[in-house]
Amino acid sequence: MGKRIIPQRRGKGGLTYRSPSHRHVAPMRIPSDGTYTVRDIIHAPGRTGPVLVLSDGNGKKEYQIAFNGAFVDQKITVGKVDSANTGDSTYLGLIPDGSLVYNIETVPGDGGKLCRTAGSAAQVISHGEMVSVKLPSGAIKSIHPQCRASVGYVAGAGAKDIPILKAGRRVHYYQSKAKRPFSVRGVAMNAINHPHGGGNHQHVGRASTVGRGTPPGRKVGRLSPQRRKVK
Repeated sequence: MGKRIIPQRRGKGGLTYRSPSHRHVAPMRIPSDGTYTVRDIIHAPGRTGPVLVLSDGNGKKEYQIAFNGAFVDQKITVGKVDSANTGDSTYLGLIPDGSLVYNIETVPGDGGKLCRTAGSAAQVISHGEMVSVKLPSGAIKSIHPQCRASVGYVAGAGAKDIPILKAGRRVHYYQSKAKRPFSVRGVAMNAINHPHGGGNHQHVGRASTVGRGTPPGRKVGRLSPQRRKVK
């Protein structure tokens, strides 16, 4: 009997493949409407970019993903504004075309889902019944104008340029993000570890495409395309 392949182990869960939530600072959501002051800029384990510690007039703390150019004692506004400055969070319907935005909501009130990694930003293209936003991947997504977004782009754009230099540091770096530091090809494994493993030389040994109804453990390689739905 073979062993579980890595995607199966990740899907089942466990401490090895789970992000260490006990080390996370706080959920990074766009705060409720109001005016806030940046009290501190801190590092958050498990995130690529820094985090802002915000405070309102009542002393309540909020946490938000830092934007490029943020500084301590800076005032930022959340909610409806006449002209959004860098760092302000407002509704997409009020943000002019061509603006760079990050931490974009996909459903009004969800706190932000898109463009949250260091150095990332999307661009507002056009307004209508829906707001068209160009994502970093180049894809254009239509989002409801009542969804909020923060103006600017995420700080820490040079995070990926820092050389890792050695394998051990890479392991610890990705461990805090619950990601695999390395990926081993299936054909390089033994037959007990992967359906593509084994043999006198590295080859798949069978068709590399599998059906979508293939049972777990055998469902590796390239998935067959979905059937076209007849309208």
